[in-house]
Amino acid sequence: MKLLETAGLRALRAFDPETAHGLALKALNTGLGPSGGAVTSDRLHCTLAGLDLPNPVGLAAGFDKNATALAALGRTGFGFLEVGAATPLPQEGNPRPRLFRLTEDEAAINRFGFNNEGMEPIAKRLAGRPKGRIVGLNLGANKTSEDRAADFARVLAHCGPYVDFATVNVSSPNTEKLRDLQGKDALAALLGGVMEANAAGIPVFLKIAPDLTDADLQDVADVVASSGVSAVITTNTTLSRDGLRSAHKEEAGGLSGQPLFEKSTRILAKLSTLTDIPLIGVGGIGSAEQAYAKIRAGASAVQFYTALVYGGISLAGEIAQGLDELLNRDGFANVTDAVGTAREDWL
Repeated sequence: MKLLETAGLRALRAFDPETAHGLALKALNTGLGPSGGAVTSDRLHCTLAGLDLPNPVGLAAGFDKNATALAALGRTGFGFLEVGAATPLPQEGNPRPRLFRLTEDEAAINRFGFNNEGMEPIAKRLAGRPKGRIVGLNLGANKTSEDRAADFARVLAHCGPYVDFATVNVSSPNTEKLRDLQGKDALAALLGGVMEANAAGIPVFLKIAPDLTDADLQDVADVVASSGVSAVITTNTTLSRDGLRSAHKEEAGGLSGQPLFEKSTRILAKLSTLTDIPLIGVGGIGSAEQAYAKIRAGASAVQFYTALVYGGISLAGEIAQGLDELLNRDGFANVTDAVGTAREDWL
């Protein structure tokens, strides 16, 4: 990490987390960030759900909710980006404060509640995004909607022509009863409606929670096998608070960051035994070693976000470069050769 970035992160910690996040996005948009573009090599270059990725390290949804920093993020080391979540109508989300740093745990708790400007302004920004980068959109549902399942389809129909993939997010813990859509019948109906709305024919991913039982995971595997889903993002934030030390540990919301790493990786490994659909490993990644562990547990690609709070935006390139070195060390000609090679360690 550069000295300027270290100083910037220190300065941002003087502000409440949500204000600091907004300032970080503004800083990126003024050019205070990496400028080299995606890290790549023959070992890192790969294909995911038909998407050509320079490297398998992606930005998770939530960092750029309204797609306002696409050009700046395109100059970072990430191999692909996911923005959103976007809902059909604008919504303010839950009352502030709703984002908490758990510094002692290298974690965060959020209860945003899908705050965003709505699909129309987000679609306009996506339509004008810089070319040459893989960008996806996380689909959400409005809190006041009478048909939340239909909301996902509406956002996809409106924004689908402007993105490379879309993610159905039924795993946020911050919208009441949203996770109920992960049930087998509800999920099958939801995905059926989304696929019908996918006129652009882009890959559709499903994002699941880390708090699922083995039976729940089997249901997910059964549904995605017949739904046309191209990948499963494993996982979103957790409701668990096991082992936390921070004073904010009892705040309501979803926990992300380092404490989620082991739990989410075990869910990933289990699901990889139940389906041949590609998995994207998310949860607790803060280093190249952790990204590599997710891949060897069964992930074809990875995403992270919370670690940027502690490591800065240059962490994307550092993780991709470090992953390349780890693959080389272990004799893998390409990252795809490493997928699932240490799955048994997590079962």
